[in-house]
Amino acid sequence: MSTIYELTVEAVEAGDVITYHPVRLANALGITDVNRLAIEVNTALSKALVTIYPHDPLAQVILGDPQMLVMDDRGRIYIGRYHNGRPSLLRLYDPASGSAQRLLLFGTTGAGKSTAGQIILAAMKRSGIAVIYGDLKGGQSAPEAYGQTGHGSDGNVAWRVTTQEGVMAQLRTTWLTMMDRQERYSRMGRSKFLKDRPDPLIYQIIDEANRLLEKGAPYRDEATFYIKDIGRTGRSLGVGIGLFAQAGHLEEMGGSDTLRAMLKEGEVILLRWTSSMMKQLVTDGLLPAGMVLSPIPKYAGEVDLVSQFDEEHDDDDLPGTQGTAYNVNGRYPSSKMRFWNIGSAMPTEGLDPMILDLYGPGAPAEIEEAAWDLIGDAYGQRLDGIEAYRAMFPEPEEDEDGEGGGGGGRKKKSGGGIRAASPVPASMPTESKPRSRTIRDRVQAVLDAHDDPLDALQILELVNADGDRPVKLGSVRNALTTLKG
Repeated sequence: MSTIYELTVEAVEAGDVITYHPVRLANALGITDVNRLAIEVNTALSKALVTIYPHDPLAQVILGDPQMLVMDDRGRIYIGRYHNGRPSLLRLYDPASGSAQRLLLFGTTGAGKSTAGQIILAAMKRSGIAVIYGDLKGGQSAPEAYGQTGHGSDGNVAWRVTTQEGVMAQLRTTWLTMMDRQERYSRMGRSKFLKDRPDPLIYQIIDEANRLLEKGAPYRDEATFYIKDIGRTGRSLGVGIGLFAQAGHLEEMGGSDTLRAMLKEGEVILLRWTSSMMKQLVTDGLLPAGMVLSPIPKYAGEVDLVSQFDEEHDDDDLPGTQGTAYNVNGRYPSSKMRFWNIGSAMPTEGLDPMILDLYGPGAPAEIEEAAWDLIGDAYGQRLDGIEAYRAMFPEPEEDEDGEGGGGGGRKKKSGGGIRAASPVPASMPTESKPRSRTIRDRVQAVLDAHDDPLDALQILELVNADGDRPVKLGSVRNALTTLKG
């Protein structure tokens, strides 16, 4: 029988702090495969538990039943396990405080981020969470996470887009839904979110978020605003946000100020990382100053020096470490865990049937019907690209000279003090002849001409009677929202 050794180390004097270097410790113990060594420290860094395994305890982490992904009564999903067999749990909802969470999943290329994301998305569907998903790898990060085509249709997420314009439409939709809930809950006298009473938990997930937030990205400033506001305001309204990203530095994610609160108070998972990212996470206080996380190598197993004269050298590929991570806000932040091994052993020609099974059959949860008129056609028709963008931001504001905004046009502030998203980037085609008036202008004209209060249906009728192009109720409600304040 294989033997497992466990050592307990304590600081000599009160107030002393234990420091360590995982690779050096492995060398001192005569361990050539650092993956056989597990180190856990307490919060005060005064005590450590060192476990030595005869082989890598995270070589295989098998999901026995997809039902294990369903959120428990504490709002946690079971995403994998630690070296000691204990579950690695990710909190999506805190029933005690009525709060949705903020998720961050970081990993370099080949670290297993896409697989980890699929596990989280599948768990969300099985848990009745409405997922608004933007896959900025053109849909390749999680092709099995296909979206609904309309209300009530089958799908594995409520709405999926694959373009930056589509993600901007999603962010605006999620933000409007959040603001609608804030108004409704205020009238109800409710200060906390109660899942499914009556509204579902919602998550806005952006995969490859670094492409949206990196310097030079066309919507960086506007996306940063929406992400920050949803992260700050959405928690008590049952609206969470998650960013999955390849990032070597926080500046690639909209800047450290954007994410500092999410890092310190959200749910953070680190797959294989870059040294600069780790240094900044420690500097920003996400990890205690004395805590050192053992680097996650690309391959597992012992790597020996081989003489050029060794003719018996075994040149087989070493197993990969994809899916190995640190659940920084979990119970064992300094201990490696691994996501479930999922999917077919070899790549499939199309959608992977084993991953599809994780999501399960049927329609996913979606945004509540109470918000459908407000959020309009982009969500109702599950649009993407420039079509989705224009549905949520129908027309650019005119500048002071009456010229329509272009890719480099001046951004104006919309009602309530929020910045409207930037117009279509210069690289995208714009209409050759801008319309004379925006929907917001037409709604404002109706309001200015009537002293008596009007409801949205009355305003819609009057707007459509002004001789300009027809509009829909959702567009009128959207315009009314931007005019508030």
